[in-house]
Amino acid sequence: MKTTALRAVGALVAAGAAASVLAACGSDSGGGGDKAAGSGSKTVTLVSHDSFAASKSVLAEFTKETGYTVKVLRGGDAGAAVNQAVLTKDHPRGDVFFGVDNTLLSRALDNGLFTSYTAKDLGQVPADLQLDGSRHRVTPIDSGDVCVNYDRAYFTAHHLAPPQTFADLVKPAYKDLLVTENVSTSSPGLAFLLGSAATYGDTKWQDYWKQLKANGVEVVDSWEQAYNDRFSGSSAGKQAKGDRPLVVSYASSPPAEVVGVSPAPAQSPVGVATGTCFRQIEFAGLLHNAKNPAGGKALIDFMLSRTFQQDMPLQMYVDPVRGDAVEPPVFVKYGAKVEHPATLPPDTIAAKRDEWVQAWNGIVLK
Repeated sequence: MKTTALRAVGALVAAGAAASVLAACGSDSGGGGDKAAGSGSKTVTLVSHDSFAASKSVLAEFTKETGYTVKVLRGGDAGAAVNQAVLTKDHPRGDVFFGVDNTLLSRALDNGLFTSYTAKDLGQVPADLQLDGSRHRVTPIDSGDVCVNYDRAYFTAHHLAPPQTFADLVKPAYKDLLVTENVSTSSPGLAFLLGSAATYGDTKWQDYWKQLKANGVEVVDSWEQAYNDRFSGSSAGKQAKGDRPLVVSYASSPPAEVVGVSPAPAQSPVGVATGTCFRQIEFAGLLHNAKNPAGGKALIDFMLSRTFQQDMPLQMYVDPVRGDAVEPPVFVKYGAKVEHPATLPPDTIAAKRDEWVQAWNGIVLK
């Protein structure tokens, strides 16, 4: 994506490089020049989180098919990007927003961020992923599982079995090992909180987080900080001398650590605690008052095309939502498949999210 990730949906090392290419491809120097607004513009502006990425060739295909050039505006982690979009909803910064997921969807919808649009290939998406029902204010683009990842080398060196469940994480053996994200600014962090609520219930999750805090959990603002700076198992984390062998990331994070590695290892250096996962679905929507709605609709259609969907796994490390999309072999081989991720009904998230976030702040950050 997710979510990694992520879902990815996540800005893993390979995805970060692709994102730089995309920024150049979508600059104002192409297509419509510096003309970024109005019905006649040939630039369509995508507002997203920092982890959005796509291949240069894929974005070039979109331009070839439609005549539109994509300009990307990134706004931090998904939680921060959604908050910014809400604050600027009357004068949106772009035409399409991508990256709102099921943990934050009601906030975006309740604030009237989007205009209804039924994407051309929506019929290729399973109905259980279309969380806005018949209103189609948002279009599902990817899914992923937010899970605790672990540094295999650390646990091998310390002759310690890696944790596999939420309950494991509060055991003394894992004291001072976990880093997670702030639930107010990060969608993976919020998803991890929702996973604990789904596991322990509306009240007992608070006791769980008190135990987690007592066991030395570290909280940082974003997924990028957690995975690329503090986590000892990622290539970026090793360079940054991260010392936390457990991180809240994605079931699809492990492939990012082996792409381009020769010879291919038997397994990724990053493992997944599959009993700690929460299912995320990411959406794109046409922003209300978009200056280029025609270009925005064309971009949403393209993001649901097989071309874009099959590019996503090794760009954003998330799963495509199209049933006929084929995932790359390296993504399938090294990514963890989660059979029974935790979930919560959208209505429950909408009703409880803000209350739970406030309670979490009082427990963890005080």
